Amino acid sequence: MLALYSGMLQALPTQTFQVSASVVAGCRIQGGGVLGTLDFGSLSGIDARPVNAAVVQSATFSMACTPGMTLMMNISGGNHFTATRNLQRLNGNDLIAYRLFTSASFTPVSEIPVNQAVPISYTDGEAIQFPIYGQLQLNGFNPAGTYADTLTVTLSW
Repeated sequence: MLALYSGMLQALPTQTFQVSASVVAGCRIQGGGVLGTLDFGSLSGIDARPVNAAVVQSATFSMACTPGMTLMMNISGGNHFTATRNLQRLNGNDLIAYRLFTSASFTPVSEIPVNQAVPISYTDGEAIQFPIYGQLQLNGFNPAGTYADTLTVTLSW
């Protein structure tokens, strides 16, 4: 009987089936709210010089993209935009102009224009860092106080 059973197993038909997956390009953002901070520090109101700083990305915000994805960043003019981005003194109308760049070299070609998409280069698609650098221009006649602005960053891919 055992020989008959084994012969029946060999007679069963076999079939194949396909296995596939389609991976689409995209990005994932985790966290939310504040992307980071750009802090120029404590400065003397009588200084007349440029002051540089870099955005420190928030620990609660992260972004990852599939390899080869083209990522674009658009940054608003902020709450106090005139002909340039400005920090405004809290409880006052005094302004201090600042500019944003994609490189710590602060060259004109790396300046981030207002409301225009600029490409973001990255080497690690698992932990994308946003290259945002600021340059504040003190004029030597800035009243004491806390100056602030809020920018909106729009990402596209």
